[in-house]
Amino acid sequence: MVGFPIAKLVTLVIKQVSKPLANVAKTRAKNSHFFRTYVLMPPAQFYHWCEVRMKMYVMNLGRSSQGSTIPRLSEEAAIELGANLLGEGVIFGIAVAILGYEVARQKEKERKKEQDESDFINSLEQRINDLAFANEELDTKVRELTRTMYATQHQLQIQGRQGAALQMKPHEGQAGEASSGNLTKALVDAKNKISS
Repeated sequence: MVGFPIAKLVTLVIKQVSKPLANVAKTRAKNSHFFRTYVLMPPAQFYHWCEVRMKMYVMNLGRSSQGSTIPRLSEEAAIELGANLLGEGVIFGIAVAILGYEVARQKEKERKKEQDESDFINSLEQRINDLAFANEELDTKVRELTRTMYATQHQLQIQGRQGAALQMKPHEGQAGEASSGNLTKALVDAKNKISS
């Protein structure tokens, strides 16, 4: 469970970094009349009212004394409580901002990773399509050359038969050599066409 100690450490670091900022905000708020009156004291009085009302309810005093009024905090206590609330609010705000930044960064990282994977898959599909097209093209060329070779071989056989019938017996060897030479030449031409 490595995650838990790291989370505690990160929380502690955020608090330690945020405390000076919160203290500066508290000091300025205490010195400003507007901040004291309208920013620090109302949340402090409301917090005090909620806390006292909750304690009365837990001790079963809230039901019997519905009309009872809760005494307000003194000005010094309200300012101190309001300053503490403001400091905690600053710390909480910084923690939320850091958490939001981290979440956005992780989402961007995941989106980039998915985009890279998608681009890789698309490039592989494109290469497969190109190779399939090249394979079909080569297959067509091989079929065409095979057909040409068989046609040439058939013509040479026909010419060889006709030549043999017309010539005399002593010249049969020469006609066979010419027929064999033509066949070899046709095969070399076919091989050259496939190579190109």
